[in-house]
Amino acid sequence: QLQLVESGGGLVQSGGSLRLSCAASGYTLDVYDIGWFRQAPGKEREGVSCITSGGRPNYADFVKGRFTISRDNVKNTVALQMNSLKPEDTAVYYCKVSLGPREYWGQGTQVTVSS
Repeated sequence: QLQLVESGGGLVQSGGSLRLSCAASGYTLDVYDIGWFRQAPGKEREGVSCITSGGRPNYADFVKGRFTISRDNVKNTVALQMNSLKPEDTAVYYCKVSLGPREYWGQGTQVTVSS
């Protein structure tokens, strides 16, 4: 059974940085794409970034140039480096893996950016 655990969230001032990590257990993820999503209060969950099994990153327009996704297939982890954070980045951040038709989500980590 695949389990995903996010960590690294917290409270940071506007312009600051955080590094989120998504650790997987129970399954090796090196052949799968992995995505980061976020959900702010009262809003729908939205895609932030994803990385292919080959290491190619993709970013939502609102984080391009500020966030960097990376993966470590040895450690079975995916990181999201978030720089130049803005108050509108405040949300719960989740990682997700799709194994065939089934989606696996972590429990999320809260990111709060104060102005």
